[in-house]
Amino acid sequence: MRAGHQLHLLEGGGELFPAMVRAIERARHLVHVETYIFEFAGAALQVAEALERCALRGVTVRLVVDGIGTARLPQSWRERLERAGVQCRVYLPLGHLGLLIPSRWRRLHRKLCVVDGLQGFCGGINLIDDLDDVSLGRLERPRLDFALQVSGPLVADMLETMEQLWWRMQAVSRARQHEFRAAWEAWRAGWPALPLDHSPPGRKASPTAAALLLRDNLRHRHDIERAYLRSIARARHEILIANAYFIPGRKLHRALTLAAARGVRVRLLLHGKYEHFLQYHAARTAYRRLLEAGIEIHEYAPSALHAKVAVVDASWATVGSTNLDPLSLLMAREANVVTRDPAFARGLRQRLDHLLQTAGVRIEHEQLRLRPWRLRLFDRVAYAIMRAMLWLLGHRY
Repeated sequence: MRAGHQLHLLEGGGELFPAMVRAIERARHLVHVETYIFEFAGAALQVAEALERCALRGVTVRLVVDGIGTARLPQSWRERLERAGVQCRVYLPLGHLGLLIPSRWRRLHRKLCVVDGLQGFCGGINLIDDLDDVSLGRLERPRLDFALQVSGPLVADMLETMEQLWWRMQAVSRARQHEFRAAWEAWRAGWPALPLDHSPPGRKASPTAAALLLRDNLRHRHDIERAYLRSIARARHEILIANAYFIPGRKLHRALTLAAARGVRVRLLLHGKYEHFLQYHAARTAYRRLLEAGIEIHEYAPSALHAKVAVVDASWATVGSTNLDPLSLLMAREANVVTRDPAFARGLRQRLDHLLQTAGVRIEHEQLRLRPWRLRLFDRVAYAIMRAMLWLLGHRY
């Protein structure tokens, strides 16, 4: 971790989207956005319109969306963005065979935005209205999710990883068109030289230490998982995790149960709404063992939970796009910011504690035991399917 950062926690699109728009409106050189879902409707339209205005004034604007999360940009908006000069790319379009090709299970799940190399945004919030859900439809209450607005040295790391992916996508596209020389040039291409003085004028550098952690299918396969495991192993008092899709593997399950065994209070705030058969039912196979280990499980009741945050001992915290399930930890491109800043960690811990007490429904062991046999069978079937899929990909989890 390096010092010199300012971290501002944003809750939901209601806080993230206006902050992104303000930063985009001040852009002078480059705006680069990556997201899994971009829904051109509702509150997310303000971000699309800001990108359009930014490109029209001559700023380089790049947008990358995932080929499943945003399978198709609306034709009207694609044309508007192209006319404005926004460069749009789709990561791994499914094609005719879709998910029958296992390599296409590897998705772009991270949510990043960098403006001029000076301001960055990282978290779990997709560019979709807080009251819209692709699986649950229109929500009565806003979705619970978090992101960070960041300034400091790690913004350069965010920009570097985004630009590397951008030029690799360019190279692959050229190669598929048999333009091999252009593909080689795209692969080797650099990115615009940007100012990297992260200290606001007249203000001393912040002591806040933070780092950007990535998960990809090359050099950073296990970085985020290892960061979780290290922080859990060092916990002495409390572990708080809010995570949408929680299916812990052997290592994470063991780390949590060992922490509980040495007296650490472990509390989980998880997504309780039914969205997908596999994720919903496979997650519940872990509940019984976790409860037997003394770990508290709460399901978020008011609405959908999409958060991916954690706090350990009110001194270590992470905010990002990574679910604690095999899709995120083994296959998807993810990005998390981690920090050891006590003030930030205490603030996030206070928010999560409040949510657990006021919006979480605690799951008890007896409640699981009394679930209908049909649901318990679904749990086992979903878990078996998940393990079979991982076996096909050659993964142990």
